[in-house]
This record gives sequence, structure tokens and C-alpha cells, in this order.
Amino acid sequence: MDAVADAGVEKSDIGSLSFTLPREYTRQKYFGTFMTSYLRLPCAGSVGETLGNGMTGGLAFENACNEILLGRAKVSLALGINFESAAKAADLMMNSMRAVGDVDFQAPFGISPIAWGAMDAVRYMHETGATREQIAYVAVKNRQHAMLNPLAQFRTPLTLDEVLAGPPIVSPLGLFDVPPRSDGAACLVLADEDVARALRKPYVRIRSRAFYHEGVHQVSDEHNDMIALNALERAGASAYEQAGVVSSDIDFAEVYAAVTIMEILISEALRLVPRGRGAIWAREGRTSLGGSIPMGTSGGLLSRGHPPYVTPLYSFVEALDQLRGTAGDRQVKNVRLGLTAAELGNYNAALVHVLEGVH
Repeated sequence: MDAVADAGVEKSDIGSLSFTLPREYTRQKYFGTFMTSYLRLPCAGSVGETLGNGMTGGLAFENACNEILLGRAKVSLALGINFESAAKAADLMMNSMRAVGDVDFQAPFGISPIAWGAMDAVRYMHETGATREQIAYVAVKNRQHAMLNPLAQFRTPLTLDEVLAGPPIVSPLGLFDVPPRSDGAACLVLADEDVARALRKPYVRIRSRAFYHEGVHQVSDEHNDMIALNALERAGASAYEQAGVVSSDIDFAEVYAAVTIMEILISEALRLVPRGRGAIWAREGRTSLGGSIPMGTSGGLLSRGHPPYVTPLYSFVEALDQLRGTAGDRQVKNVRLGLTAAELGNYNAALVHVLEGVH
């Protein structure tokens, strides 16, 4: 209701609903069609739920875009809900392990996304000389941003010493290097640009969107550069080319970085930061508000929160605030272009959007 009121469209304008698939812990099934009944919202476009692991919210956004491009709706909603806090820890871990790799050959060994991140951190430190302190500072920086975001799950100060002293999760990563369990819901209103112009208020134009999948499941079974994030690099390059921009034109980025090291690797794969310098730039404040390329101005997954499947939609919420100039104390100055990115698995696939503010 808040999103539709903010957009200024009428309920009768909405022709399509693109939902994220709720986690299995949600009691209500066929949630999308349940919500059409709850809202008394008939649709001539489509109503459906989508799933793509960490990319789920991004794919729901894509489906909403496609409904408009196909001419099936003038206004479409991308929305979702995640209910995580009531699930048992064992159920969460079992679900995570079954999703990671082959259930016969990888899941029995307990591999989890946090474990991938820990291995990536060790490899990155080995190859670049980055320090544990530099990587840990990403958590401090994101908490500083979250303190300015009323939507963030954690808004109390966090020091580097606290991050380094946090209970170990998977070495070298500790408690504050990884995301919390989160509940959440988000809704984005998408429209044909003629509709947006007619509303006579600031809006965000989607300049480009790009996707790439390497054709492997989660963790590649072939030798590769595990810290290069090839799929993200290719999707990012395609997004820049489609938008007619280069990486240095981007003013801020909201990315799906479930652990501290991932934000560093993502910043390099998207060419926002020179290869091998991501950890140094983070520690120097160059990816903080006021820096060269602010990242995670919402607080990111570590402090804003991480409701799986819905998480990428929160990146679009933050991009909307930044590009319309409504981000308050965390507003990036002189902002024109933003970037969002979501990934699937250990970066075997990626979805990138370049967004532009229109005033």
C-alpha cells in the first residue's frame, strides 16, 4: 500500500504481480494468488511466483519489467515476503546445504554459502596480500551506513575490534562478517515510462539489465579462478555497454554481498575498484559514503538485513531513494547513475541493472 501510494498510481492501473516465492517456512501456499484475493486486485497480465536462490528478488523484478515490455501491463508490481525468524536453525542449515551443490556428492560434507565465502577470503588474502582487518572493515562500513537507514535491522555502532573479536563462524570469517536471520517484505512499482512521466514526479529509469550464467551449479566442478566472479564480470560489462556508460560513471552500487569478502570481490568484478584493491579501498573509506564509489549505502546484507529471496528487492528500494534524492542522511551527493547486482550460488550467475534518476 505504501509503494502504490508513493508511486501515485491507482489500484486499477496495476495489471501484473510478480512475486518472489516465499520460503518453505511460510504456511500459506500459492501466496501470490492469495494476495490478489486479499487485495481484491484482478489482473489482466500475469500473477506468479519466481525462484532463483539469491537472485530471486531480481528475477521477480525482471518478470515485472517483461510484463510491461510485452505490453501485458502498463503498471506492474515486483514484491515479496520472507519469514525466517521462526524457522529452526537445523532446518535453515539443511535447506542451505541441499541448495549448494550435488546432494549426493557435496551436501553430505556440509558445504554452505558461508563456507564458500571463507574459502574465497583465504584465497584472496593469499593472492593479494589483503589483511583480515581490511576485509573486516566492510562490516564496520556497512554498519555506519545502516545507522542512517530506518529500514535497517541493526543500527547500533560496530567497531573493527568488535568484528575481529566476534565468535568464529568459518575461519577467517566471524559473526559480524556474515548476515543475520531476517524477516522482511518489499514492493516496487514499475511502469511504462509514459505513465511515469504523466505522474509528474521524480522516478528511476532502467537504463540496462544484463544476465549471465556460466552453466554450472553453484560451485563449479571445473578449475576456475574462484575469486574472479566471471559471470558477474560478464553481466556487468554487458550492462555498461547496453547503458552506454563505463564503470567510472556509476555513482553508487547496491549489491548482494552475503559476507564481507563478497562485497570486495563484487566491487572488483564490476570494475568499480581495480583488481586486487577492493580490500584496501574498503579500509581507506573509498567505498563508504563520501568516498569514490559508495557501496551498500543501505547497510547491505550484513546490517540492513538479509531476508533471502526478497533481498535483491531491497537493493532497488535503496536505489530508488538515492536516485530520487530521498535517502536523507545517507544521500550520495550529485547522484545520477546507480547499479544493482544479484548473484546465484558462488557467483555462477549474475543479474546487473544500471539505473538512472529522472527529475
